[in-house]
Amino acid sequence: MAFDLTPAYVSTNSAAKALGVSVSTVKRWVDDGVLPAQKTAGGHRKLLRADVRELARRGDLPHLDLSYLGDSAGRNREAQPVPAELAEQLYRALHAGAVERSRTLIHGAFRRGLSIELLADQAIRPAMERIGRDWEKGRIDVMEEHRASQICAATLYELKATLEQRASKNRPLAIGGAPPMDLAVLPALLAEMVLIDAGWDAINLGSNTPFPSLARAITELRPRLLWLSVCHLANDRDFRDFIHGYRELYQQAEKAGVAVAIGGRAVVESLRAKIPYTTHGDGLSHLAAFARTLHRPPSRPRRGRPCKT
Repeated sequence: MAFDLTPAYVSTNSAAKALGVSVSTVKRWVDDGVLPAQKTAGGHRKLLRADVRELARRGDLPHLDLSYLGDSAGRNREAQPVPAELAEQLYRALHAGAVERSRTLIHGAFRRGLSIELLADQAIRPAMERIGRDWEKGRIDVMEEHRASQICAATLYELKATLEQRASKNRPLAIGGAPPMDLAVLPALLAEMVLIDAGWDAINLGSNTPFPSLARAITELRPRLLWLSVCHLANDRDFRDFIHGYRELYQQAEKAGVAVAIGGRAVVESLRAKIPYTTHGDGLSHLAAFARTLHRPPSRPRRGRPCKT
């Protein structure tokens, strides 16, 4: 195994060239706390390469050339991937059970600037939906469908750990999951990751979560936002049971001042007409936008010379 021996820190000059801004701007961001830095014995600022890349990935900066960061990820950096092409490549990798290829596609797209919500809506979702249709039509075995889901979930948990490492400490709380009898794992996991990336502390209670348990979470954890990913209502009875349980849950959330976001392929118009909610969406991009209206992440970095101390 080859080890990357490139120093983890870069100079303000290298960071400025990589991001396409002046050195004085980078120094201001350090002084404003936008970019964490350490000072050498000679008083020079050193920045973590990962922090510089993350600032570029968020899309707040006109990054020029990340090869100035001196790492292989920067030197080999490609343009932001086209989601439709990524979805096709990911489908092929998942279909073949290619673990490392799938990981490379998902992690690489994120590193090259594709947001979590676009990665979810325009790459992972269409790829997994094609896998699901292949199983429904008998073109693949359920073993292969389950394998694809597990590969995807394992990769996303790795990416989630990266998001958590970079998250700020003071964040509002969101809780959520999938309702009773809904066994889908990926939608709720992706919703959790979207919220973390949008500046929230998110707790995913997982699939098949009883409504009383969701209600208890509202009481004990006191979140600002509750999300539900509803992907499967098998029959009319499930439909009616969901409406009954959900209405009681919504009433409790409303009394507690908790916003409720609901989504998923089972949230069709006929269901929405029978239930209250704060917001709903056909994709996670809507959830991300709504979450940012409730809580704005740190503002865009200012440019210019640093304040004198």
